[in-house]
Amino acid sequence: MNSRKLPSEPRRIFPAAKAPSQQPSHILVVDVTSPSWANTCSVLSEALENVLCLACGLAGPCRVPLLSLYVVQPQQECLLPFTQVRENFARIQACISELRSLTAEGCFPQGVNGVVQAVQDGLQQFKQYSRHTAAGGSTNSSVEITILTSQPSREMVKQLEKKLQDIDLVSLRRIQVIEVLKRDFLQPEDVEQCVPAEEPSSDMAILGMDIEVQTVEDNVISLEMLFKTWLHDHGTEREQLHLLLPSGGFGHTAAPKNTLMCLKCDLQERLLDPALLSGTADGAGRAADPSSPWHVAAWPSTALHKLRVLKALKSEGVCESVLYGLPFIIKPTSCWQLDWDELETNQHSFHALCHSLL
Repeated sequence: MNSRKLPSEPRRIFPAAKAPSQQPSHILVVDVTSPSWANTCSVLSEALENVLCLACGLAGPCRVPLLSLYVVQPQQECLLPFTQVRENFARIQACISELRSLTAEGCFPQGVNGVVQAVQDGLQQFKQYSRHTAAGGSTNSSVEITILTSQPSREMVKQLEKKLQDIDLVSLRRIQVIEVLKRDFLQPEDVEQCVPAEEPSSDMAILGMDIEVQTVEDNVISLEMLFKTWLHDHGTEREQLHLLLPSGGFGHTAAPKNTLMCLKCDLQERLLDPALLSGTADGAGRAADPSSPWHVAAWPSTALHKLRVLKALKSEGVCESVLYGLPFIIKPTSCWQLDWDELETNQHSFHALCHSLL
């Protein structure tokens, strides 16, 4: 961590966390030095306000435990020190209002030093917060950093690689660089990617992680979709679903055809349960009955579900009247308790299944 401190900076007093959470906390770093910031400011503020309003009042387990927000103009400024998101919308809304007020266009020189300093300061503040709450028996063990910028992402990633080598990154689960572009500048091949893409970097090897690079269109819906990923279950304690398939369906397996192949999967919500939304009438009564043998919950993951695959049907051969409940997305598991070889084999088998269903 850079030892430089702002003069006369008041000591931050951290409130104790209410309950331990397996969800990562989030640091959002917003680069406001872009000449197009005036337009980005309005859509970013609206998207952030919409998603955080939802997160603040969502029933069930806490999905976004802590949030901190930095702006870079060009020096970093912490608009929101680590704050509990649930039932704290008034404070978060005040921060977003302050973000909206930063409408000056093109009056700051562009550079990456302020962004790097914001990342360093955010990690240091999270370390202090974690130390404080651990004394009270609560834990917030991991943090994700999202950087929003209109600058070329490659140069920013290179600077992050160099500057973070000497920083304690044990608590850092993921770091994303989101390049916000207008539709005119987006190319068809602009998709989420991980850096480095061409060849491994020695700096990246030292960091021990990939810095994700993604391009997002400069509009409310695209930014909302980005922030809504914070609401997903990020737990990796165990897999949530086992798909049992005939092993003979995959040409690369050597197992007898009468044995079953097990694909270990995680579940991801496609839609939020309306019963979890604050303000819904009789919300508790409308929730799915967890005692039902057909009840499947991706959040929280309380049970391992096993499904045996009997037959593949074309979608037009399935009557919609037999489909009910909330949809889920099935993904290959990322459970940390599996070794790397098993994870890789499981992922290859999952992709083979997807390919066979096309």
